[in-house]
Amino acid sequence: MLNCCLHFCLNGARLPRPLRSSLVSSYSNFSAVRSSADSAMAALNSVRVAAVQMTSVNDLASNFSTCSRLVKEAASAGAKMICFPESFSFLGPKSEDSLLVAEALDGPIMQKYCPLAREYSIWLSLGGFQEKGHDAHLRNTHVIVDDAGNIRSTYSKIHLFDVDVPGGSTYRESSFTEPGKDIAAVDSPIGRLGLTICYDLRFPEIYQQLRFNHDAQVILVPSAFTPVTGQAHWEILLRARAIETQCYVIASAQAGKHNKTRESYGDTLIIDPWGTVVGRLPDRLSTGITVADIDLSLIDSVRKKMPIAEQRKPFDFWRPASL
Repeated sequence: MLNCCLHFCLNGARLPRPLRSSLVSSYSNFSAVRSSADSAMAALNSVRVAAVQMTSVNDLASNFSTCSRLVKEAASAGAKMICFPESFSFLGPKSEDSLLVAEALDGPIMQKYCPLAREYSIWLSLGGFQEKGHDAHLRNTHVIVDDAGNIRSTYSKIHLFDVDVPGGSTYRESSFTEPGKDIAAVDSPIGRLGLTICYDLRFPEIYQQLRFNHDAQVILVPSAFTPVTGQAHWEILLRARAIETQCYVIASAQAGKHNKTRESYGDTLIIDPWGTVVGRLPDRLSTGITVADIDLSLIDSVRKKMPIAEQRKPFDFWRPASL
C-alpha cells in the first residue's frame, strides 16, 4: 500500500470528478485487488531485518548473553540480518577501558559471536568492535558476519568523537582510537550495505560516497549517542541521511545507564528511503529488537520518481571559488 501512496503523492494524481455511486462498488473491488497485488509484489522484493537496542556494560559475558538472546529472537521473527549497536560487546566506565579488551578479529571475542550467525542462519552487523590497533590504540570496527559465520567485511570508524558536549561530558576518542581511512560497502541478503559508525552521521560526505560511488541501498549507523546530542539531533540526522541518499537507514543504539559515568540516548530506528520511520521500539531505553521489512522495490521506486542520481553534480564539480 505504501508503494501505491507514493505513486499518487509523487505524481500528483487527482480523480477528475466525484465517482458515481454505481461505480463505487467496482472501484472498491479494484482497489482491493490492486492493494493485494501491490502487497504480493512487495513481499517478493522484501526481506526482514532486526535492529537491536541494548545497554552494554563492562562485562563481556553478560553482553554476549544479551546478544545471544536477541539473535535467537530475531531469527524466530524471520529476520535475515540483525544489527547491533556500537560497543555491543563491551562498554566501560571510561572510554579508555576499551583498550583493556581490544583484540584481533580472530580473537576469542569474535570467535564467540561468529558461531551465533551460523547457529541461527542469520547475518550479523556487529557495529563497533574494539579491534586491537597500533601503538596502544584500537580501531572502532564495524564487522559484518554472514550466515555461515564468516567475516564478510569490516569498516573502521573514520570520524572520531572529540567533542565537549554542551551541558554534558568531554570525549576524546582519538586519545585511544586510530581513525579508519577506507569506505566499506558489501552485498548482503537485505541489499548492498554501506557501513558507518555513530559520529560519522554528522558528515554527509561519507553517505554520499556510499550511495553514489558504492551503490549502497541500506546504510547502517550503529551508535552510542549521548543523551544531549541524541535528544537534539539523532532522529533528524538519520532521516536526513535516508532522504538525501534514498537508502534505508538502520540505526541500532545503545540505551540507558551503562554505569555511574556513561549513559546513552537509545531510540533504535529503521527508516525507509522516503524518510519514514518504519521500525522503532516502544520504549527508547529498553533492551530488545525492532523488526521491519526492507522493500528493495521501494528503493527503486523512490529513486525513479525523484531522480537525483542523474541530476546531481559530480564530486569534482565543486571546485573552490576564486577570490
